[in-house]
Amino acid sequence: MYLRVAMNKSKIVFKDYNQGLLNLFPCRLDENIPEHSPVRMINQVVDELDLSGLLSTYQGGGTSSYHPRMLLKVLFYAYLNNIYSCRKIEKVMQENIHYMWLSGSQYPSFSTINRFRSEHVKDCINSLFVQVVEMLVELGYLSLEVQYIDGTKIESVANKYSFVWKKSIDHYKGNLQKKIACILSQIEEGIAGDNSPLEDAPFEIDSKQLGERISRINKENRSKAELKQLKELEEKHLPKLEEYEGHLRIMGKRNSYSKTDHDATFMRMKEDAMNNGQTKPGYNLQIATAGQYILNYGFYPISTDTTTLEAFLNLGYARFGVMPETICADAGYGSEENYHVLETNHIESYVKYNYFHQEQKKKFKNNPFRQENLIYNKETDTYTCPQGKSMHFLQEKISISDNGYKSKIRQYQCENCQGCTLKEQCHKAKGNRIININEKLREYKANARDLLTSEQGLKHRSKRPIEPEAVFGQMKFNKGYKRFRHKGFEKINMDFGVFAIAFNLLKMWRKRLKHENWTNIACFYLKIYIMNPIADKNQEKYKLAA
Repeated sequence: MYLRVAMNKSKIVFKDYNQGLLNLFPCRLDENIPEHSPVRMINQVVDELDLSGLLSTYQGGGTSSYHPRMLLKVLFYAYLNNIYSCRKIEKVMQENIHYMWLSGSQYPSFSTINRFRSEHVKDCINSLFVQVVEMLVELGYLSLEVQYIDGTKIESVANKYSFVWKKSIDHYKGNLQKKIACILSQIEEGIAGDNSPLEDAPFEIDSKQLGERISRINKENRSKAELKQLKELEEKHLPKLEEYEGHLRIMGKRNSYSKTDHDATFMRMKEDAMNNGQTKPGYNLQIATAGQYILNYGFYPISTDTTTLEAFLNLGYARFGVMPETICADAGYGSEENYHVLETNHIESYVKYNYFHQEQKKKFKNNPFRQENLIYNKETDTYTCPQGKSMHFLQEKISISDNGYKSKIRQYQCENCQGCTLKEQCHKAKGNRIININEKLREYKANARDLLTSEQGLKHRSKRPIEPEAVFGQMKFNKGYKRFRHKGFEKINMDFGVFAIAFNLLKMWRKRLKHENWTNIACFYLKIYIMNPIADKNQEKYKLAA
C-alpha cells in the first residue's frame, strides 16, 4: 500500500542552486532596479547639478579621491531613505543594490563619507540647495511668490546638563568684582608711599585691568597678609574672572549656551501634545514652504520666532535674489517690527497677531474694560473708561526690541479710580489705571485684520496648517529627524541642507509618480472610449476620465 502511494506521488523539481556559478557576461546592476525608482531620479538630478563650488574644495595632490558626484548621489539617497549615520551608509553600500549602482561598485569607508560631508559639502551646501529649488521652480513644481513661514526647535547633540546661564554668570561675576575691589582697597592702603600711586579701584573691573593693577603693585616690603591677598588675586580671582568673561563672550546676546556645543541655546522643547517638555540645548529652525516643499531655511540661537523674520527674509533674498510677494505666518510673527519690515519690502502679509481669534468672539467685543474697546477722543487726546472718567496722556516711552527696532508707546492714566465701583473688574493696580497704547501697531493690526478676514486671507489661513506644520510632522515623525548629530552652526546647516534637498527630491518623485499613474489611468479610459464609440450610461464617465 505504501509503495503504491509513493509511486503515484509527483516528482519534485528544484531550481539550480550553485553559489560558485559565474556568468560569462555579468548582468548590469540597474537591471534589477525598477524604472520608476527614486534612485534613478537622484542619479539624474545630481548629474545635472553644477559642482564647480564643490570641486573647488579639493586641493589635489596625494592619492586619488572618490568622485564627489558619486558621493553626493549616495548621500542624498541615504537621507531620502532616513539614513543619516555614516556607518549605516557604509553598510548599505555593501548590501543594497541601489547604492552599489550609484557608487559604481565602489565602497568608501564611513570616515571618507563623513569627511566628505563635513569638509567639502559644508562649504557649498547653500549653492546645491539653491540649484535644486530653482530646478523645481523651472519644472513648475513650486513658486517663490507665496511662502508659508513657521519655526520649530530641534535638539542639539550636546549634553543637556552642560548649561551656562547668563543670569547666574552676571550674579557670580558681580560678587567676584566686589571681592576684588575690597582686596585692592585694602592693599592700596599699605602702599600709599609707592612711587606710582594707584587710582581708586572701580566697582567693575575686567581681567585685563586687574592684571595691570597687580603687575603695578610693588611686592617688596609687603606684609604676609598683603602678600597672601596678592596671591589670592593672581591665582584664584583673576582666573575666575577670565572664566566668567569667556562665558559671556561665547554667550553674546543669548541667555544661555551649552558647554559641549557653544552655538546651542537652551530652549523649552515640546515632548508631547500637552507640552510636557523640558529645557534642552537646541536651535530654532525657520523654514518657508510652498506645496510642502522647503524653499528656505535658517537657524537662530533664540527660542522665539518674533525677531527672526527680517533676517530670514534677507537670507532668502541672498539665496534667490527675490523677495516673496506674499507670506503667511502665525501669531508668533505678529509684531510692529515685522509688520514694518513687510511693509517696507512691499510684501503682502497674512500674519496673525496676539488675540486675533479672541477679537472675533462676542465676549471680547462686549468687554468694555479692555483697552481696545475704550472710547478715544481725538480732539482732547483722552480715553474714557466704562465709568465715564477721562484717561489723560501721561508720557511717551520708547521700547527697543532685540534687533534694535524702536516702538513709541503712549501712556494714559485715569484721573481718579478711588471709590470706583467697577475698579475690581477694570484693573488690579493699587493706584489709578494706566494703559499703554501703541498707535502704529494698532494701524498694522487693523490692516492685518482686513487681510486675514478677506476671501484670500481665509484661503491662506486654511493652507498654513498643512504647509510648514505638515513638513515638520513629516520631518520629525516620518523621517525621524528630531535631533542633530553635529555641533555648531556650520555643520548643522550642512546636515539640514542635505536633508532639505533629499526631502524636496522625494516630494518631487512622489508627485511625478502620481502624475504618471493618473496619466496611465486616463489613457486606459480613453482607449475604452475609442474602442466603444456606442457607449452605454458609462460613456460620460469615460469622457470625463479621458
